[in-house]
Amino acid sequence: MEKRLFLGDEAIAQAAIDAGLSGVYSYPGTPSTEITEFIQDSPIAKERGIHSRWCANEKTAMETALGMSYAGKRTLCCMKHVGLNVAADCFMNLAMTGINGGMIIVVADDPSMHSSQNEQDSRVYGNFSMLPMLEPSNQQEAYDMVYDGFELSEKLGYPILLRVTTRMAHSRAGVAIRSLKTENETNTPVDGKQRFILLPALARQRYKKLIEAQDELVKQSEISVYNQYFDAPNKQMGIITTGIAFNYLSENYPDGFEYPVLKICQYPLPIYLLEKLADECDEILVLEEGYPVVEEQLKGVLGRGLKVKGRLDGTLRRDGELTPDLVGKALGKEICSYYPVPDIVEQRPPALCQGCGHRDLYDALNAVLEGYKTPKVFGDIGCYTLGALPPFRGIDTCVDMGASVTMAKGASDAGIFPSVAMIGDSTFTHSGMTGLLDCVNENTNVTIIISDNETTAMTGGQDSAGTGRIESICEGIGVAKGHIRVFVPLKKNFEEMKRILREEIEYKGVSVIIPRRECIQTITKKKKKAN
Repeated sequence: MEKRLFLGDEAIAQAAIDAGLSGVYSYPGTPSTEITEFIQDSPIAKERGIHSRWCANEKTAMETALGMSYAGKRTLCCMKHVGLNVAADCFMNLAMTGINGGMIIVVADDPSMHSSQNEQDSRVYGNFSMLPMLEPSNQQEAYDMVYDGFELSEKLGYPILLRVTTRMAHSRAGVAIRSLKTENETNTPVDGKQRFILLPALARQRYKKLIEAQDELVKQSEISVYNQYFDAPNKQMGIITTGIAFNYLSENYPDGFEYPVLKICQYPLPIYLLEKLADECDEILVLEEGYPVVEEQLKGVLGRGLKVKGRLDGTLRRDGELTPDLVGKALGKEICSYYPVPDIVEQRPPALCQGCGHRDLYDALNAVLEGYKTPKVFGDIGCYTLGALPPFRGIDTCVDMGASVTMAKGASDAGIFPSVAMIGDSTFTHSGMTGLLDCVNENTNVTIIISDNETTAMTGGQDSAGTGRIESICEGIGVAKGHIRVFVPLKKNFEEMKRILREEIEYKGVSVIIPRRECIQTITKKKKKAN
């Protein structure tokens, strides 16, 4: 088999193509973005016409992927962990409808919050939905899990949740690739009307089937090649490790494990293997990246007074990523730090690019808001969120995608003036449009700034769903045409920018301001390609 050097994300993408993929549906979100980008750039994907355009948000991505699965094709749906919150409505319900063509849902978690608002663990969603889950410990497993996962999905009749973390997604390793499969022929399920119409009477039947399927899902976990039991002579402790945490454990035992180890990379939990470990060992240490998902389940699964150590009892800290050193300490090893970081090294937080249009916008907005007693600017998710940092300190909140518009509305309803929302073009079409409709329906006294850099810049410059359409979308939603204002955020336009901002803030109703200037990074990339 040919071997290639891949990021974890790239291994997932290549495996999907090789497994007969017909479409990938996603919204950009670090650390999952490279999966779709790899497929977009793949010559094989282009030759086969594999669908790979970005979706407006994760909910539309998952629903569209389910539609392709309904048609019998193999489909991949990718997002970061907070994106699964957006897609949760569809996710929970497709657990009951099941699938037709194989479907894999890749969710990239971000422990330590390298580029996220939280570090939630998507395995909680997997347990919540009662769907089978896979969690690779290395890039080769990521490839194999996807390549074989479509067939497993079709065999079980359910989608599979593949959970990776930032380290897995963005680290490289050699991966042996396998033969290219043909795509599925189009077909629709014979029992589609029974399965895919979740009226209460039918949904109750499907829910019973999902519960009945759990025994088979556990059986598949118990015979899975990804769940392995490593015996060892010292039975004083047994170790359960999941996903990438297996590597951190292995680094502490280069010559072989001291204690019995159960490596879990396929869920639901393999009950037989858990009982085997519990019967042989005096206590259990759980090493898992993210929440104490396995640790919390153990007592319920085993039903005995076995001592379990991990994140819940303080053996490991509750937050942040695991490391080989943290795992070593949990094992009672003496850990030496050979390269301490000097006190003189300062943290360097990210900053808006030099030449970015957001910079000129914040300068103008701050200048205008100085004339008001209690101005509030509600921020959103994107490059412009960096305006919260010095020297701008230009926003007061950042919670989730689209929350700028709705929080600004709520604050205005409470009497805050001026109440300003700061949102980007991609985030606006992702989750801001419905909030704007709420504002229009009540003619809320709010100013919405849609800072349009004509791309999804924060994740690397992917296509934005609203490019060239922002004004027409706002007008269609019901914003008065005279209060949809556009300007170019440049220093030479500083006075014009202030005038427009001030006029619309003073307008007693819904106004939308669109500062439009192409992202400096996408301009640079275009120039490089041209040369």
